[in-house]
Amino acid sequence: MSAPPELPDVVRRAFDGSRSKGFAAFCRNETGRLLAALAASRTGTLAEFGTGCGVGTAWLRSGIRPGGRILTAELDPELAGLAAEIFADDDQVDVLAADWSTLRDQGPFSLLFLDAREPKDGGPDAIADLVEPGGVVVLDDFTPCASWPPVFEGRVDVLRERWLTDERFTTVEVMVAPDASVLIATRR
Repeated sequence: MSAPPELPDVVRRAFDGSRSKGFAAFCRNETGRLLAALAASRTGTLAEFGTGCGVGTAWLRSGIRPGGRILTAELDPELAGLAAEIFADDDQVDVLAADWSTLRDQGPFSLLFLDAREPKDGGPDAIADLVEPGGVVVLDDFTPCASWPPVFEGRVDVLRERWLTDERFTTVEVMVAPDASVLIATRR
């Protein structure tokens, strides 16, 4: 199976590369389109923790302004290598085969994209200083929840609750599909 034809070329290449390697867990198109729109609103350096095969990176790249830069880190060297191939000739994207913490000294970032459940210490306390004032954190892989406190897998979703109540951020949960939501947190 290949990528739908209406995708930006860089996203289609990342999608096809990940599928060819049998990697099916990647950024959803609904989240990707949101990432592209947010990237288009930012200047400076954007970052991603957990590159996977580069689909989320490709969505960021499809929206980034000229002169912007994307740094992305993937712990799995095979996946990082696949992503690096996609962006080998792109001077706006740097793919690192490394733990996300290696990017700590590269910030602050104007936009930071990461999986809601990874890294394990990815709450507001670990992330706040990595984002510039007015910068945006996008956390994906949430399941929509209309209750308060928020619930995930039958328990209070402490991570989501912390992001939604942290005074350093103004945070909103946005449904991107009936079964998926993201948190968008802007640093005050």
